[in-house]
Amino acid sequence: MIGRRGRGGADPDADLRGEVGFGALLRTNADVRRLWGGTVVSLFGDWFNTLALYRLVLDLTGSETALGGVFLTKLLPLALASPVAGVLADRLDRRKLMIGADLVRAAIVLGFLFVRDAGDLWLLYVLASAQIAVSAAFTPAKNAVLPAITKKGELLTANALLSATWSIMLAVGAAAGGPAVDAFGTDVVFWLDAATYLVSAAFIARVRVPPRAPDASGEGDQSAARGGVGGAVREGLGQIVEGWRYLRRRPAVGRIALAKATWSVGGGGLVLALALIGDRLFPSAGTTGIGVLFAARGLGTGLGPILARALFRDARRWPAVLGACVVASAVAYAGVAVAGDVRWAIVALVVLAHAASGTNWVLSTTLLHDRAEDRYRGRVFATDWLLATLVQSVSIVTTSVLLESGVSVGAVILGLAAVEGGVGLLWLATVVPAERAAETVGQ
Repeated sequence: MIGRRGRGGADPDADLRGEVGFGALLRTNADVRRLWGGTVVSLFGDWFNTLALYRLVLDLTGSETALGGVFLTKLLPLALASPVAGVLADRLDRRKLMIGADLVRAAIVLGFLFVRDAGDLWLLYVLASAQIAVSAAFTPAKNAVLPAITKKGELLTANALLSATWSIMLAVGAAAGGPAVDAFGTDVVFWLDAATYLVSAAFIARVRVPPRAPDASGEGDQSAARGGVGGAVREGLGQIVEGWRYLRRRPAVGRIALAKATWSVGGGGLVLALALIGDRLFPSAGTTGIGVLFAARGLGTGLGPILARALFRDARRWPAVLGACVVASAVAYAGVAVAGDVRWAIVALVVLAHAASGTNWVLSTTLLHDRAEDRYRGRVFATDWLLATLVQSVSIVTTSVLLESGVSVGAVILGLAAVEGGVGLLWLATVVPAERAAETVGQ
């Protein structure tokens, strides 16, 4: 296959067979265990924080557009900051970058305590944008560190573990966060989120990351800072351009970098609609109603990668699985649109939809880990995030406008599901044949 050279220049498929189990990985690899521990704690606080922001905006404004604005502040800053964040992840000490991001985010979330009425909505958007922009530096650094702290046979398990953790903490955090917001108010939740970032920083401080070899220019990890801020920006822009060129030169990497964005065409708007369904399907439950459906989302995204790890052992099949997952997610959401007020059916369909999306996420992430060279890996994941978040942002804006103009939630969900199913079929019709052709070439 074209471009199929990962760590050490060997066929990465060798690392995707005979992988260790989750328990063995956590017992034997202390660095993965510490990274995972920090992830558990910070994600728990993040999902509490997310539900608190949804509740705060709905209480202050009651507007679908204002709620869509919260979703955008969770995505668009990530898209805009990701290219520079990828450069930082490739040029700076990744462990220190993650610790610094945690400390800054702890300070930022305390600013939400000052949002008291609709006139303070601008402050909420600014703070949420800043929180996510800093997270943009954390995420590619974490993704890029993972191959360096895993051994042969551990990478897929580690990816599945971290993805399942995101999903489990979404389920647990949403299920517990809704009642917590209703019982204790949003201020307590914001204090809790700040504390979890500090605990995460303490975990990551103990992760031992092997030193990286100098890049092609022969410069060390700190070269991005040379020449002050202006020099860092100029170098960053040049590195971003080179990262895009790398994806064009390596189509096997570039194709997989589109996988999450393919789901996001409809997925961004569908997740926004999910919050509104939860608020209306359980009208007397307050934030707990939203938490129920977001917990179902988390359960699905956790189960999907675990099942995929057991069912799809051959990495050569994964590109087809990625497209099939997009189609399956669309079909499940179409079912949500026609399920009416049957709560159990909607919850089950949300689980199925996000089991498919979670599988798409983990398998595409693992393929990018193995196909991208280490010195480009941070920029590859930053581009991956950039594409996904930009597409999700467009989907959310479109959904918000439709809802605000009076189109019913059910009709919007059905339309988004149709669009998502169409792009999933397009993936199967274009990417899968390209992968098979590359396999035939055998490069």
